[in-house]
Amino acid sequence: MIDLEKLLRVPYVDPHNGFDISPDGSKLAFSWNKSGQWELYELSLSASDSSQPAPVTKTPSPDERGRGVRGAKFAPKYSPNGSRLAYAIDFDGGENFHLFVHNFETGTHTDLTPDVDYALQPNFCWSPDGTEIAFISNQSGNFDAYVMSSTGGTARCVLAINCPCWDVHWSPDGCWLAVTFESKGQDYGVYLVSIPLRGTLDADESFPLADRNGPINAHNPSWSPNSTKLAFHSDAPNGWHQIGIFDLCCREITWLTNDEANHRSPSWSKDGTKLTYVHARGASDEIVVRSVRTAVARPAVSHRRARGTNGGRARELPSEQEEARTYQVEKGVHYKPRFTPDGEHVIFVFNNPCFPPDLWTLALENGELQQLTYTLPDEMDNEPYVLPLEVAYPGMDGTPIPALLVKTEYADEKTPAVIVIHGGPNWHYQMEWYSLMIHLASRGWTVLAPNYRGSTGYGRDWQYANRFDLGGVDTDDVAAGAQFLLREKLADPTKIAVTGRSHGGYLTMTSLTQYPELWAVGSGVVPFMNWFNCHERSRDDLKHWDIEMMGPPNHNHDLWYERSPYFFLDRIRVPVQLICGEHDPRCPAEDSIETRDKLLELGKQVDFHLYEGEGHAFLKIENVVDSEVKRVEFLAHVLEKPES
Repeated sequence: MIDLEKLLRVPYVDPHNGFDISPDGSKLAFSWNKSGQWELYELSLSASDSSQPAPVTKTPSPDERGRGVRGAKFAPKYSPNGSRLAYAIDFDGGENFHLFVHNFETGTHTDLTPDVDYALQPNFCWSPDGTEIAFISNQSGNFDAYVMSSTGGTARCVLAINCPCWDVHWSPDGCWLAVTFESKGQDYGVYLVSIPLRGTLDADESFPLADRNGPINAHNPSWSPNSTKLAFHSDAPNGWHQIGIFDLCCREITWLTNDEANHRSPSWSKDGTKLTYVHARGASDEIVVRSVRTAVARPAVSHRRARGTNGGRARELPSEQEEARTYQVEKGVHYKPRFTPDGEHVIFVFNNPCFPPDLWTLALENGELQQLTYTLPDEMDNEPYVLPLEVAYPGMDGTPIPALLVKTEYADEKTPAVIVIHGGPNWHYQMEWYSLMIHLASRGWTVLAPNYRGSTGYGRDWQYANRFDLGGVDTDDVAAGAQFLLREKLADPTKIAVTGRSHGGYLTMTSLTQYPELWAVGSGVVPFMNWFNCHERSRDDLKHWDIEMMGPPNHNHDLWYERSPYFFLDRIRVPVQLICGEHDPRCPAEDSIETRDKLLELGKQVDFHLYEGEGHAFLKIENVVDSEVKRVEFLAHVLEKPES
């Protein structure tokens, strides 16, 4: 058995809030929890410099007053001249980020947003001259786009559209902002906002990315170096996310890809002749480096893989027209590839169930792949890690449900099993490092991770299949997973557990209330149970999502009631565990507290844990370890109980 606490204490590079390359290409800044706290580090990219990553920030110990800054640090971004580093801090897990700037010369860390009573997103950018920073804030009640001096002061709003803004990217010529915002359903859009002379209040012009049918679902905008084009990804062409290029001069979109796969995170080379992006289908993906000198609308290159090893060379896989080459460390997930300023390398984050997220570099001249950070301790390197199987099982209506399955060769009808449900729901399980699943499989349990209807990764129709049906068809798909294990004789019918986090915690509770006969035990981590109360306690951007996915509560009252497991707790037959964070803005702890109280009133067995100073994603390693150990112990108490 692989020790769970050791797995949980394996550090990793944050793959979601990104990294940044210094303007001169000499250094790399990134967020890493190597110390048990999320801090920022710098790494030299010089081939002659073998020094280890150096910390840029430090969380002070209780006796180090005034030294360092408390909180979890994310999203580092160098100023255009490389003399400063902007970053976001979450002090208490409540996602009310503050915007800080570190001056490398003076060593100071300055909070540009002190004493604010509003939230910021950890998404921001420098103006090309370094005098201003654009960011997203809900100081008006809605998440809008703002610009402020890079030394602090009053911010001016540049885009307010009554939809929550999410991210912002400044064009290299300083004339435009590309602002990503939440649109209808689970769609996002991109507004282009022209930036007027400093000191004026309103943008000169703004408009959304659109095709002949109107505004499109668009993500991850990336400006070309000459500011005339904007690369992005969208499912507008065929229901799968494709790479598009918007020409600002003629205001037309050219599609670079057009296949049944998802392409994401485009980024330009400094000379504007190449794009790199991620190409994915199912549970793994690969990096594409592509010429864009003669972009035409045509089918994308075929999905082919190359395997590389640390210090080795990846086989280059050219397309028929020699326009694109595809690279892969090995089967797994690659995040946010970016060209170095000289265009000779691509930096990215890679992970899979055998390797935690680390930074890697790809040499474009010869395809050599080199690992830059090493987070897996030597003593953990030879553990029996396994890659899950990609399977599909029939849903309640016969629809194939994609999933990841881990089983031993000895699995049979006496084997304990766990259905592990992902959150989001706009997310999906991939070939990633997930400590909990690695440990559960090492116990000899059968583990099934369904990508139920509503998950990303399988096209637009699949992602939207649970709209206005949350807690319905997605719950059915989870329950069908348990039935699949029973049919295949991979699980003991009296020892199947269900557990999940966030929306996965919600589906844990809907599964326990709608299919009580299937389960032996359930654990919901940062779940929600009552649509009405959770909605009222949430931020406006989260309320926007609720209404887009479930309709207004006054119009769809019956649906909101029927899909709230809080009102059906009397149906639960098995022990239940609830784990929550004190400052959770997404699934407020009050919901779990009220559910605990009602379960106790009903005489049900409930195990409850509230973590102070934590939010939706636990940031302190001791709380991460404690909560996950408690989750597994709770499940194991039932699943490994000797037969009488």
